[in-house]
Amino acid sequence: MNRKLTAIIEREDDGYVALCPEVDVASQGDTIGEARNNLKEALELFFEVASPEEVTSRLHEEVYVTYVDIAVG
Repeated sequence: MNRKLTAIIEREDDGYVALCPEVDVASQGDTIGEARNNLKEALELFFEVASPEEVTSRLHEEVYVTYVDIAVG
């Protein structure tokens, strides 16, 4: 079974941090590609070892990534 999940990747110091907000799993890497691949591996491991109850309690089916405009200063 395949599932499409969100990956949010941002620069942090000398590397990148990747987060999947649907299940609150994160990883990191020296490059964007490495962070993404490490997140994929972490997610596969999570779904392999987590109990069905843990998956259900952590899984957010709807995640939206958008922008907001705000006034600053």
